[in-house]
Amino acid sequence: QAQLVESGGGLVQAGGSLRLSCTAYGLRFRDYAMGWYRQPPGKEREFVAVINYGGEHTYYADSVKGRFAISRDNAKNTAYLQMNSLKPEDTAVYYCGSAQDYGLGAYLYGYNHWGQGTQVTVSA
Repeated sequence: QAQLVESGGGLVQAGGSLRLSCTAYGLRFRDYAMGWYRQPPGKEREFVAVINYGGEHTYYADSVKGRFAISRDNAKNTAYLQMNSLKPEDTAVYYCGSAQDYGLGAYLYGYNHWGQGTQVTVSA
């Protein structure tokens, strides 16, 4: 059974950095695009970033462009989200997901598996 496990969340001051990890079990990791979404308190889940199966192509939400970087290591079945220059408005539960089509990576319905989420809190 496919499972995605996120880690790396925590509490950080504004301007700081965090790196999230998402490790996949029970699926052919290199066959999937991988994406990160987040759900701020009281709001709906929103797209953050996506990377294609080989790692050559990435796409970001405007709100994180230039501050966040998505990457992957297919040998380790792991995707990453490096978050720099964090702002209080980045506070959210962050989820990773797997998608069979990179072109659908910015849409919730494009994902077939999700992790349990990891909390990121940015203090002012």
